[in-house]
Amino acid sequence: MTEEENTEPDNSTPKGLTVAGRLRAYFLTGILVTAPISITILVTWLFIDFVDQKVTPLIPHDYNPENYLPFSLPGFGLLIVVVLLILVGMLTAGFLGKLLVKISENIMARMPVVSGIYSAVKQIFETVLAQKSQAFREAVLIEYPRRGIWAIGFVSGTTKGEVQNLTEETCVNIFLPTTPNPTSGFLLFVPKSELITLNMTVEQAVKMVISGGIVTPPDTRSLEEQNKPQTSSKTYEDVDILREKDGTPVLRSKHPEPIERKEEE
Repeated sequence: MTEEENTEPDNSTPKGLTVAGRLRAYFLTGILVTAPISITILVTWLFIDFVDQKVTPLIPHDYNPENYLPFSLPGFGLLIVVVLLILVGMLTAGFLGKLLVKISENIMARMPVVSGIYSAVKQIFETVLAQKSQAFREAVLIEYPRRGIWAIGFVSGTTKGEVQNLTEETCVNIFLPTTPNPTSGFLLFVPKSELITLNMTVEQAVKMVISGGIVTPPDTRSLEEQNKPQTSSKTYEDVDILREKDGTPVLRSKHPEPIERKEEE
């Protein structure tokens, strides 16, 4: 072999960097690798410890294994909660359990303040946890807070009742999350025709919202679909848009002088 054939590029370290630059790059890489794992373990441990502190003292002394062992059992309280929830689900599946649930719901419904809280919380949990529910199963793109600016929202259902009856277009309930806390947000009623369905999953969209756009999921569509824009952002400056029933846009200047409208040829 010649000397040129034995020469191989060294890709083990970044090229064109000083020793300090390489150490900085390795340090940032170490943070990116260890931070998500460490934070996940820490949050999980704090949750388990919180449940243990609330549930373990409620266990009778004779049935608490920690009183007989020289060490504590992390997660024992969480295990008790899971077992109790399974038992409650099994009991409510029978006739007697359904009767008890019905009686308790009637009692809740007669209490002035508690009835509203109970009905709202129950409806939310039934919507989110129901197997056939389509709530938060689809990420969409909407124009918000004005034309030309886009935001990620989540479909929470089809608009019904008075809101839909007052609206000529078929609307969809959209939950618009805030960054970096997606548990808070706004409820919007958006015409179905103005929604753009995203190919990314709800989990990918949530990550993008939480990270403030730093984590961007890849576009898994075909190249042909990627090269075909589905919409165009149009920013209307210095005008107000008044939508008439026939769909004709009327432009009105914010200044005292009127704007002359050109007649269509």
